[in-house]
Amino acid sequence: MNTTSKAVEKLSIEVITLPVSDVERALRFYIDQVGFTLDVDYSPNDVFRVVQLTPPGSSCSIQIRRGLTDAPVGSVRNVYLVVTDLEAMRSRLLERGVKVSEARHKTPIDAWDGGFATGLDPTRRDYASFADFLDPDGNSWVLQERGYRNL
Repeated sequence: MNTTSKAVEKLSIEVITLPVSDVERALRFYIDQVGFTLDVDYSPNDVFRVVQLTPPGSSCSIQIRRGLTDAPVGSVRNVYLVVTDLEAMRSRLLERGVKVSEARHKTPIDAWDGGFATGLDPTRRDYASFADFLDPDGNSWVLQERGYRNL
C-alpha cells in the first residue's frame, strides 16, 4: 500500500453470512416477515445452494446456506438494521409475526455506559433507541433508530 498517496481505499461490507439450519425456513422469514429482497437463489446441483437477500435500501446483503460457514447455527449476534422510525418498523415486524423486543433507549442520554430505559428516546436522537429480534435459528438483530428528526 502506498502510504504517501492521498487517495483512500474504499472498504465496504457487502455480505454477512448467517449460519442457518433450514434454508427454506430462513428464506421465508427474511422475505415474508422481515421484508428483505431476494437477490440470488443459486443451486447448480443437489449439494450446493446459496441464497442472498438484501434489506430495502441497504448496500449490505446476507447470504444463507447450510455449510456456507463453519460458524454454529444461530451464532451471529447483533447485526444492526438502521431504521428512520423504530416505532413504525417494530409495529410492522410484529404484524408480520416477528417477535421484537420492547423499544429501549440509552440512559443517561449523553452517555454510552450501557444503561437503558424502557421506550424510545424522548427526543428521538440518532443512535439512541433500539429493539431486538431473533431469526428462527437464533441469529440476533438490533434495530437502531437514526434520522427520525429528518423525516
